Amino acid sequence: MIKTMDTQLTELLVCPVTKGPLTLDRERQEWLSRSARLAYPIRDGIPILLEHEARVITEAEAERLAKPLAT
Repeated sequence: MIKTMDTQLTELLVCPVTKGPLTLDRERQEWLSRSARLAYPIRDGIPILLEHEARVITEAEAERLAKPLAT
């Protein structure tokens, strides 16, 4: 789970494609990059920040990203 991930470490994470900020979606266990429109999975508490492992964010999800997520 994400609970064990250090807060300082999560503040250092950036999108590997755009170097922009990531937003944590705890419900889906993903880090979201609005700028790249990609969602990076978290597996066994480890963020998988590889472009080929990410899924493309839908238009509806991109709109939802404009609103703050519960963290």
